[in-house]
Amino acid sequence: MCIREDLSENKLSRTTGHRRSMLMCMVTALIQNESLQTTEAKAREAGRLTEKMITLGKKGSLHHRRQAAAVVVGDDAVRKLFGELAERYSDRPGGYTRMYKLGTRKGDAAEMAVVELVG
Repeated sequence: MCIREDLSENKLSRTTGHRRSMLMCMVTALIQNESLQTTEAKAREAGRLTEKMITLGKKGSLHHRRQAAAVVVGDDAVRKLFGELAERYSDRPGGYTRMYKLGTRKGDAAEMAVVELVG
């Protein structure tokens, strides 16, 4: 699973390289910290991609680990994904993330949201 296949039509006003890098960093931060505050559009995309990474973590083979390592930055995050998170969500069929809307940001009135891992 390449990150190119996971990118939606929402370009987030960024070039392909910038968008890919930003989403990789956001997914990694969400896996490590289990919560992330960002704009609503970015939160939706990061949550969507994180769900796919957790599904790979649950499958657990070497092939799936390499696919996840292509998106998730850092060995610690990959270890947590295939260890702690895969174990936590082993009985859950999906819906690993939750998004809360926070309202608008004061500076530019952007819609803000928090995306977090469930449970």
